Amino acid sequence: MTDPPDTRDIGPRPGSPLWTYLAGVIIVGLTALVVAQVRLGPDQLAHVARLPLLWMLGALVVLGELRPVVMSASTLVGGTPASVMFSFAVLLHYGLSVAVLAQAVAVVVSGLVHRRAWHRVTFNVAHVTLACTAGAVVLGAFGVLPHPSGPWVPDNGDDVVAIALAALAYFVVRGLLVCGAVALHERRTLPRVIKVTVGPQSLAYAAMLGLAPVVVVVMTYTPVLVPLFVAPLAAMYLTANVSARRDHQAMHDELTGLPNRKHLIVAIEEALAELRPDQRLGLLLLDLDGFKEVNDTLGHPVGDRLLQIIGHRLTHSVRPGDVVARLGGDEFAVLLPSIRDAQAAKEVAARLRAALTEPVRLEGMTFDLDASVGIALHPDHAPDFQLLLQRADVAMYLAKEARTGVEFYVSDKDRNSPERLSLQGDLRRAVDRGELELHYQPKVVLADGAVDGVEALLRWWHPVRGPVSPAEFIPLAEQSYLMRELTQYVIGAAMEQAAKWWHEGMKVPISVNVSARDLLDNGLAEQIEAGLARLRLPAGTLQLEVTERVLMTDQAYAADTIRALAGLGVPLALDDFGTGYSSLVRLQRLPVSEVKIDASFVRRLTESPDDERIVRSTIDLVRSLGLRSVAEGVESAEIAERLRDLNCDVGQGWWLGEPMAAAEATAWLRERLRAVPPVAPVEAPAGAMGGAV
Repeated sequence: MTDPPDTRDIGPRPGSPLWTYLAGVIIVGLTALVVAQVRLGPDQLAHVARLPLLWMLGALVVLGELRPVVMSASTLVGGTPASVMFSFAVLLHYGLSVAVLAQAVAVVVSGLVHRRAWHRVTFNVAHVTLACTAGAVVLGAFGVLPHPSGPWVPDNGDDVVAIALAALAYFVVRGLLVCGAVALHERRTLPRVIKVTVGPQSLAYAAMLGLAPVVVVVMTYTPVLVPLFVAPLAAMYLTANVSARRDHQAMHDELTGLPNRKHLIVAIEEALAELRPDQRLGLLLLDLDGFKEVNDTLGHPVGDRLLQIIGHRLTHSVRPGDVVARLGGDEFAVLLPSIRDAQAAKEVAARLRAALTEPVRLEGMTFDLDASVGIALHPDHAPDFQLLLQRADVAMYLAKEARTGVEFYVSDKDRNSPERLSLQGDLRRAVDRGELELHYQPKVVLADGAVDGVEALLRWWHPVRGPVSPAEFIPLAEQSYLMRELTQYVIGAAMEQAAKWWHEGMKVPISVNVSARDLLDNGLAEQIEAGLARLRLPAGTLQLEVTERVLMTDQAYAADTIRALAGLGVPLALDDFGTGYSSLVRLQRLPVSEVKIDASFVRRLTESPDDERIVRSTIDLVRSLGLRSVAEGVESAEIAERLRDLNCDVGQGWWLGEPMAAAEATAWLRERLRAVPPVAPVEAPAGAMGGAV
């Protein structure tokens, strides 16, 4: 697990509230430290240096400062230094001057070892000094004034009250000073930070401060036993660290150390709860462009290292308090708990993209990356975190499709609505309840009427709404994470049906449409390979259809995935040809076996000379590349006859055969495969719905 560098080491901007706060605490704290040492005097300092017990305690203070007890994985809580027990014991026994000196030395050593920034080290020295001073003031109020030349040892019940109040003052001052710095750094409210930290921290401080008087007694009578106090500290340290590590793993990405989706959701809920009426909350979703090429070319280890570098860059490109999370794969999210306006969010997005576009050098190679960023704001675009996540995702895909880099959520471009959001939930349940089914539309050889195959088309019969058009629910799935589940269902069901037909002697291939998001799924080829092996089917049983738009907008991603599928022997078809902007070079490079001419041209074939020229040219082009041509939208005998004259290979449309349920399609195929008649219309069962998904 790799943790991103601590942003607390980044110096605050001069003149900012955090800078002013740190400067004030540092000045007051260091002044108190200097005064304490002046009061000690050189003679007493020399006396202290000759005390072996104090050297032993100093070593324990340093050791405790190096290894804090982590009670929570939250960055707001942090760790509780184990040095508290020994430094408070020194305060009780030898007085303020010696205690703050030992603690200051320990903090400086810890800062050097952990390479902390100077402002953190000096602030830690200052706030610990002030906490010790508060404890000493309370002790003085009870007449307890320990000194190196006159150590104090508690010897009656009244001393318990003085010690308890001194410990409380120490804890309160130290906690408030640290919480104030954290609140300003993370841009959280002080009450919120106190609420999050007081529970875990109070337990640890109570245990260690409570043992300090015992340490004093042991120091006085059997000092040789003092090191034994390391044992309970070690037990506390190990137990707390195991728990914190478990919490960290549950809330953070293992590869980058960044917060994961679960952490992000919690952070959004907390930020929404704290948001003031005059503030906005921003959520940015980033999807890397070009990352898959690196992963596929150089392997996952290099890709993983690249993701770690990206996580580091993103963390250092946002403000303290902003949350950078990795959602999985090459998707990241950035939460802006408070943002001035949309322009400020856009500036953050521009800064993130600028950081990512700087060349990365790995394995002796230089990589240029970019990202598509979607932005959604609360309350402008969404009232709660669920809608915020969804609409940031919609905006990100808008940016990816338009190749604009950054896009805000725009309701006019979102095909979702309250009704459609409800429909999306129904669709998720429909997958589990088996409300979806496949219909099969025949593909017929125009020359002799032979069956060339069928195309699987997804249909949904809603228990309340009735039939739902694929044009309505497929875009919903594509804008959510349901698309993968739908594709897995369709491919699985299509292969199961193909197995029934093939094992009955009806060797009819089935075509299935896949989307751009499907082609980014590395598990697609694995699912198909496993299914073919399990059902004992040849690779030619299944054909995948990809749209021309995938070729254009996701070329770098899709081409490699398509080649991997083609490597299995699965035939590939280019769907809706003519609606995009494919070039001959790209078409020639893709391992496709057929090209489907879009129905919008075929339907007007006998009416529009322009459409006829387009169809004729496409058929000639496809034939010259050694591919088969398939015409969609064959809805009349005249169109079928004209396509046959143009030497189009295969036709598909209502005139040749409407989409049919599995049972009707099975009966149709049995009859059709027994005797192949001339091309003629075939009646489908009443109620069948047409149109491709």
